[in-house]
Amino acid sequence: MNEQAPVIAVLLTEKTRRMMLDDVAIAQLNALGEVRWPTGATIDATDVDHLLQDATACLTGWGTPPFDPAARQRHPQLALVAHSAGSVRTLVPARLFDDGIRVTHAASKIAASVAEFVVAEALLAMRGIHRLHHQLRNGGEWLDVRAAVPQKLLGARTVGIIGAGYVGRAVMRLLVPFGCRVLVVDPFLHDSEAAALGVFRAGLNDMLAQADVISLHAPVLPETRRMIGAPELALMRPGTLFINTARAELVDEAALLAEIRSGRIEAALDVFDNEPLPQDSPFRDPALANVTISPHAAGHTNEAHLAQGQAMVDEIGRLLRREPLQHEVSRAMLDRMA
Repeated sequence: MNEQAPVIAVLLTEKTRRMMLDDVAIAQLNALGEVRWPTGATIDATDVDHLLQDATACLTGWGTPPFDPAARQRHPQLALVAHSAGSVRTLVPARLFDDGIRVTHAASKIAASVAEFVVAEALLAMRGIHRLHHQLRNGGEWLDVRAAVPQKLLGARTVGIIGAGYVGRAVMRLLVPFGCRVLVVDPFLHDSEAAALGVFRAGLNDMLAQADVISLHAPVLPETRRMIGAPELALMRPGTLFINTARAELVDEAALLAEIRSGRIEAALDVFDNEPLPQDSPFRDPALANVTISPHAAGHTNEAHLAQGQAMVDEIGRLLRREPLQHEVSRAMLDRMA
């Protein structure tokens, strides 16, 4: 570090700051240099430009405006963008990588929360816990309710995972100990990596035809947009559970709704084309007992949020101490990100 204290710009909205930074993380930031905080509850491009003056590093998150591609020309000292959320694809233009700004992100810290959510949805569906609950609450007879709701063992199921990124791999690591046969669709997953994870590589159509549970974790790219449409849904066997905690753009929502309405498959959906989900959305129909919906909540736990903030404070410290970054995003990774 130079004799003059480095400037660290905090580009977090008030809401995000409260979620991501506890007193320990704030104290660590203050010990690293001169910390500049926003004065308002929200942040716009003008605020970003002001806070970045003479800054060596900045801390970003949900609610931070996308960077101007020419930001490095106005802020030549800026060396690091530490993003306390997930993907930086819409935040950091490729030109900033080319201009030498380093980027790191906390996506790996979100993975555990999403993975637990996925496994919870799978267990809920396999054991029919929500149906047992509602039928008993509505006066169902004890043994009649038990007989009416089939009970399936998750460990005896074949599970298909689409996408072997941070979240997909976290889901695999939780599922394999159950005894599940896990089929993974990802062109970038090598056989040796699959073997180390205890899973099997598969083509999309083969996996769709074999899996009892399918969980979507692919990034939104030109080649993955609407990758699950009517033809793909038709390959799923009756009773298949389809889980989407990734992005709605990966799925033809109208085709999915038609399959759910037919009663042929079940679904657990955390993401939708229109968010917040409109009150008149057909997915809110109580008659659709074969779909579980949630408000884009899979990645949101208190522990994960604090881990995300702490991870990026630690990364800023590593940069200033000239130590290797642990969560760096390369230019090549940008093109494959969600």
